[in-house]
Amino acid sequence: MNIIRILEQAGSFAEDKDVAADLRQKILMPALERGEDLQVDFEGVEGATQSFIHAMISEIVRRMGGDILERIEFRNCSATVRSVIEIVAEYSQIDEGIAGQG
Repeated sequence: MNIIRILEQAGSFAEDKDVAADLRQKILMPALERGEDLQVDFEGVEGATQSFIHAMISEIVRRMGGDILERIEFRNCSATVRSVIEIVAEYSQIDEGIAGQG
C-alpha cells in the first residue's frame, strides 16, 4: 500500500492546489491505475482547502468512478479535513454521474 503523507507534501495547512494536482498526477492516479490501494495520511495537517482536496481527488473520481474511493484510505484527518473530503467526494460523484449521461 502506498502511503502519501500530506504534511511532507503540503505542510500543516494544505492549500496549494498545484501540489495537490502533482500528487494526483504523479502518485495517486498511477498507483490506482496499477490496481494498488492508497493511504493518504493527514497527520499533522490542521486544515485543507476545498480547492486542495478537489485538485487531489475530483479528477480521479470523474475518470474512475465513485467506487475508486473505496481504495483510498484517508487517515488522521481532523474533523474539518474529513468534512472537506466528504463534500468534495460527494459532488465529484454527482459530476461523474452527470458527465456519464452526456
